[in-house]
Amino acid sequence: MSISENIKNIENILPNGVKLLAVSKTRSLEEMEEAYNYGLRDFAENKVQELIHKEESFHKDVKWHLIGKLQTNKVKYIVGKVHLIHSLSSIKLLDKIEELYGREDLTANTLIQINIGREESKSGVLLEDLDEMIEKIETCKHVKVKGIMVIIPKGDEESNRNYFKETHNIFLNLKERKFKNIDMEILSMGMTNDYKIAIEEGSNMIRVGTGIFGERNYNI
Repeated sequence: MSISENIKNIENILPNGVKLLAVSKTRSLEEMEEAYNYGLRDFAENKVQELIHKEESFHKDVKWHLIGKLQTNKVKYIVGKVHLIHSLSSIKLLDKIEELYGREDLTANTLIQINIGREESKSGVLLEDLDEMIEKIETCKHVKVKGIMVIIPKGDEESNRNYFKETHNIFLNLKERKFKNIDMEILSMGMTNDYKIAIEEGSNMIRVGTGIFGERNYNI
């Protein structure tokens, strides 16, 4: 199927209020153009360098999402260029975003990435450190948190559902609390292989790459 057909098939089953992000990492501008022409305007990248290149080369009305690990020394490159940072994962990173966005008198919209599976190979805040992170966010003038993002461990359907359910409960608990710089609007969870389960468990933003663009050709 074509990229347009893939998008149409996904959108046909999306409930109202669920946002589809096209994960365009490693994808060509030509592939992205087909998704753009279909009507998608939200594109997600893993790496800062690739995001910046595409931001400069692609349509100016696109909203760019950074979903990969953000290193503190790369923050300076994305100031004013990213619609939403999904990977706010540490107080050290929070401090750097606050500092550099503050210099430009801009606001960074972010999601707290939670390491729900406690995987050493993944970034994200551990649950026991979440309150400390929230307290720090509340002191910021240039960082707003719009919700939560998770990348769950690989597993079967039951395992996936349990991780999504746990994350959704965290989201709902935070939503009930009143904060100055935090609004629980976005729950970014679910990718090509598990987004249907994620939506059933409360996700309102899914990140789909292969499901839109097809399998990557790593031999190119």
